[in-house]
Amino acid sequence: MQSWDALRRPIWLFDPHGLRGLYANAAALRLWGADSLDELLSRDFSKLSRAVHARTARLAQATAHGEEVTEQWTFYPNGEPVTVQATISTCRLDDGSPVLLFEAAAADVEAGERRAVEALRHTSTLITLFDRDGRAIFANPAAFSAYGSTEHPFEARFADPERGRPMLIHALAGETVAEVCETLTTSGRRWHHLDARPVLDPVTGEAGVLLNERDVTERVEAELAWAAAEQKAAMAEARQKFLTDMSHELRTPLNTVIGFSELLKDDGLSPEQAQQAHRIHDAGRRLLAVVNEMIGLSERDGWTGDAAPSSARFEPRAAPGARTAEAPGERALRVLYVDDNESNRALVTAILTAHGVDCQTADDGRQGLEAARAGGWDLILMDIQMPVMNGIEATRAIRALSGPVGAVPIVAVTANTLTPQLQDYAEAGMDDVIPKPVDMAELVAKVFAWSEAGRTPQDAGAEDGRAASR
Repeated sequence: MQSWDALRRPIWLFDPHGLRGLYANAAALRLWGADSLDELLSRDFSKLSRAVHARTARLAQATAHGEEVTEQWTFYPNGEPVTVQATISTCRLDDGSPVLLFEAAAADVEAGERRAVEALRHTSTLITLFDRDGRAIFANPAAFSAYGSTEHPFEARFADPERGRPMLIHALAGETVAEVCETLTTSGRRWHHLDARPVLDPVTGEAGVLLNERDVTERVEAELAWAAAEQKAAMAEARQKFLTDMSHELRTPLNTVIGFSELLKDDGLSPEQAQQAHRIHDAGRRLLAVVNEMIGLSERDGWTGDAAPSSARFEPRAAPGARTAEAPGERALRVLYVDDNESNRALVTAILTAHGVDCQTADDGRQGLEAARAGGWDLILMDIQMPVMNGIEATRAIRALSGPVGAVPIVAVTANTLTPQLQDYAEAGMDDVIPKPVDMAELVAKVFAWSEAGRTPQDAGAEDGRAASR
């Protein structure tokens, strides 16, 4: 080091790991604006920018095996910029520790060029210059920090290497190529927006490729998460539609088979005919059990959410005890049944008529709404899946009517009893659900219970008066 003290060019040693100065000759002290060696070595270099940290680490790596690197550096001693042409190499202290040796010479660089170089070194954009073989011949600190080596070849940056070669070829052919690709960085897999364009190497004049990279990982991951959520929602909607259609198409005809066979088997048939009706009824019940199990398995597998009993989402109001027939002098209960299926209408009408209920029907939700508007109903039984106006739309429209006609109890009679559907019925204003195929005992019990709950005070007063007059 004594031989360096007399040299006129600035020379100093810097520890790239401890980030501290170790030696400076007199010319270096003047360059750094230091009053003494002790004053220079006492300066805190640990607060250097990330770009300088990355650049220093690159120099330590690039010169570790005896190589030299010559490049421009701009220092800021006492806040004043000084630009030099520096030759950097690695030398070893007496204890074998590697340190960087800087040999500086004055650099006559225009102000605009100095600013451009500083901007290049401090920008967060990753900038790398490649030769025509895809070897990196320059990397700014951001690029070096991301990939850890100036020898990282073009294709090696890509998580899918097959995407790299075509981009390099197109850029060398004179095209500008921009893509978003997954890259392999020192921080793991990241999504980068890559801009590759043809340039000439300002040192050799040979064709090369300038690659600009911006980290867009947060944006891409947000877009992927949004797309996944949309796909999941679409799949859930498609699955629920499948289950709804399957439930409707299977349970609706089963409703007719099971319902009418139950009416027939106790309707004065001969023993042989009654036995045949029993067989039809039992076969229908077994088929219904299979359908219910299929739909239940689909719900438990997470197709539509947690399975729940058909009326789990409903909290019925306290209703009076159900009657089984009208008392002498009382008017029959009036029930409106809205369903587009003729067999279903015939079955429910037959069951309720047998129990003394005046059951009238409507073929779709629009007709049901007009009938409800006329009033005089103790209960409305509402199918869900109907043309013109479905049961949910009809229920909302009825609930929007003023007075007693808008408050009449409404019970869904439907094959669609998935958990989200039950929530929709309750939110529309329905009071309960009777699942299809209809169980005769459940139908009768709920019709009488809800009809009693919905009778108006005028109805009750009239009946009390009739009872008193008797």
